[in-house]
Amino acid sequence: MDKFRMIFQFFQSNQESFMNGICGIMALASTQMYSAFDFNCPCLPHYNLAYGLGILLVPPFILFLLGFVLNNNISMLAEEWRRPQGQRGKDPAVLRYMFCSMAQRAMIAPAVWVSVTLLDGKCITCAFCTSVPVETLGNASHPPLSQGEVQRVLARIPCKDIYNGQQLIANEVAVRYLRCISQALGWCFVLLMTTLAFLVRSLRPCFSQAAFLKSRYWSHYIDIERKLFDETCAEHARNFAKVCIQQFFEGMSTDLVAARCHLPRKAPADAEKLLGITDRGTMNMALKSWHRCKPPLHLHPPVLPTGNGWAGEGQPPTHPSAPRRETAAYYSWV
Repeated sequence: MDKFRMIFQFFQSNQESFMNGICGIMALASTQMYSAFDFNCPCLPHYNLAYGLGILLVPPFILFLLGFVLNNNISMLAEEWRRPQGQRGKDPAVLRYMFCSMAQRAMIAPAVWVSVTLLDGKCITCAFCTSVPVETLGNASHPPLSQGEVQRVLARIPCKDIYNGQQLIANEVAVRYLRCISQALGWCFVLLMTTLAFLVRSLRPCFSQAAFLKSRYWSHYIDIERKLFDETCAEHARNFAKVCIQQFFEGMSTDLVAARCHLPRKAPADAEKLLGITDRGTMNMALKSWHRCKPPLHLHPPVLPTGNGWAGEGQPPTHPSAPRRETAAYYSWV
């Protein structure tokens, strides 16, 4: 139980660990789905290809979209891409990093599905059973058949119980031939995916490590900023609701104690946490302002403007100058 708790805490440690855990669970789920799937080839010339390729390609596409849906950063990416410019510029490198990171994680489950499907061989056998070279693997002394009849016989190769072309080509020979091709494609696909992942992991730091670190840092910053903003809004809503409820009950109790003399009531302690935002219109304006013009990413205190211009003798705010470099010169008398 402690091991599961440690694994769960590791997945919750940061956003990337959480998404890696989700992708791992989806990869395991894809293999379980394929093992529980009842594969039934239609064994018809015009439907085998569509059914086999559909089972091979459609579920990976669904799993790819599901990987984007389960990724929490997709809404953050869309919000950062569509928000107005405001006081903070949008960095295309950060947006590309976020999209590539999500796409790489979303590709894990589809790659597992395609690998398992190709290694199993049922889809390729169903899709390309009519393309078996009868002249090479079949019986050359078999009475000649029309092209349509040959296609109908070959289309029944995946259905062993209704196959009636043993004199044309043995069912075991055709199935083994197609399954070998499918497994070869499956191992090539696995090798290709592994090689690409190795190249991306090993060669990326050799070219743009500094840009990668900056993009990764600001991607994490956007995620943390969004979480803190949500937590701050939730805390403000809690304090606002608490003050409203307190004022409601205090107003209801005034009729019961109207004859008594009271000292002036002090404002609730939670009202100080509202930071002056004490009505719905002001809160809506603050939320719109956060979306339209997010504050710039610097921690220097802004210079407050006055009614006639900038504070401080009417001069515009100046950025703090860079610290001067002091050079010490040493002279020696020889």
